[in-house]
Amino acid sequence: MNSYDVIVVGGGNAAFCAALAAQENGARVLVLEAAPQEERGGNSRFTAGGMRVAYDGVHDLARLMPDLTAEERANTDFGTYTQDQFYDDLCRITQYHTNPRLAETLVTRSLDTMLWMRERGVRFAPIYGRQAFKLEGRFKFWGGLTVEAWGGGPGLVDSLYTIASRTGIDVSYQSRALELIDDDNGVQGVIVRKQGLTQRFDARAVVLASGGFEANAEWRTRYLGPGWDLAKVRGTRFNTGDGIRMALEIGAMPYGNWSGCHAVGWDRNAPEFGDLSVGDGFQKHSYPFGIMVNGRGRRFVDEGADFRNYTYAKYGRAILEQPGQFAWQIFDRKVAHLLRDEYRIKRVTKVSAESLKELSGKLEDADPQGFLEEVQAYNAAVQTDVPFNPNIKDGRCTRGLALNKSNWAHTLDTPPFEAYAVTCGITFTFGGLKIDDDGKVINTDGLPIRGLYAAGELVGGLFYFNYPGGTGLMSGSVFGRIAGASAARFALST
Repeated sequence: MNSYDVIVVGGGNAAFCAALAAQENGARVLVLEAAPQEERGGNSRFTAGGMRVAYDGVHDLARLMPDLTAEERANTDFGTYTQDQFYDDLCRITQYHTNPRLAETLVTRSLDTMLWMRERGVRFAPIYGRQAFKLEGRFKFWGGLTVEAWGGGPGLVDSLYTIASRTGIDVSYQSRALELIDDDNGVQGVIVRKQGLTQRFDARAVVLASGGFEANAEWRTRYLGPGWDLAKVRGTRFNTGDGIRMALEIGAMPYGNWSGCHAVGWDRNAPEFGDLSVGDGFQKHSYPFGIMVNGRGRRFVDEGADFRNYTYAKYGRAILEQPGQFAWQIFDRKVAHLLRDEYRIKRVTKVSAESLKELSGKLEDADPQGFLEEVQAYNAAVQTDVPFNPNIKDGRCTRGLALNKSNWAHTLDTPPFEAYAVTCGITFTFGGLKIDDDGKVINTDGLPIRGLYAAGELVGGLFYFNYPGGTGLMSGSVFGRIAGASAARFALST
């Protein structure tokens, strides 16, 4: 009963794309999920479900989202997001360190993979609430991110588990993989601690899709550096690097940006790990329309350097580097209507005031005088003659400051003023394992490890320093599908 063709280690989007691909290629599949059933889904369940996909126009999107109405098409400028644009964004955001073969595979397989998911029963919708602003009666999408899974991350996970159950894929909960069974013939299975008992599961092929090491404080400090043990974990508490560790123990090659990670602005008083009742609501991503100040009351990043999609995953690190590992995001009434829904949840660290002087006294752990001086200098530097437009990089900037704001600069002068306290929330780590075009894990001799495949966040070489929003789920789907199909073909040929 403990013998399968393919075992998938992990329980999120990448794992289930691998499991579904293996199953449709004829394999008998087992998914090992370390979490109990009520916490299943890995980091995928904590996301908003956005997926960055290359498309040439609304006709491609209509294939993904046949529920699009005539009114939505008429009132929305979906634009295009070509493969060249996707590839260029990935290269630019990673400072041209991304592995070209991985990047090309991700980009060119993105639409096809989402269509495959749609055919299997996953539904998608436009991201109206977070990625499109309405101007002159018409929505316009920006930043290359247009599509999300129906119901966000929880909806995506529930859909994948439902499809897996319907197609006969076995899922074993509270089953943490401890060790790969390996000999000269390759990987033969997994040693698992299931509900406190150690068991052996045999398989002809294993797919590792169990995430990075972001929930492991010791590894964060070892690889990301001092202070990272203090970061909040946005997602699951079960991503402790076990899949990576097991592969390294049998000779896999470490690969990618091991000192890098996806980290965002996260509510300062959020819990240590993600809370499924809140999901991604602790994130605070409307900073391009305000300013961020540290404990000295000083700005420390260019809030308008680029669209949120292209800066949010690196600004968590910048916040962690500030005194006390926190910052305040400041807005006035002129932009209140642009703030994302996450600013209106019940569990939020927020203060408001009718004057900047009053606000300065409410910013806990921040220097009031330093803040007032900073805002005065900032307001005087805003180029108010440049029109404001949230749908484009509008060039409404500041001039003459040591750290200028490049776009969407507003004077802070219209009460009420609002401030939100944030710290660093780590999403996933960038370092991991090296794979080839078929998803096979490569060893330190540069050769494939027989019977071992990988997908998702534990694949290294794709992201460096930063990350284009929505690329993580897309990567998990693309490489999960590849790894699962390859594992099944291998398993059934041996």
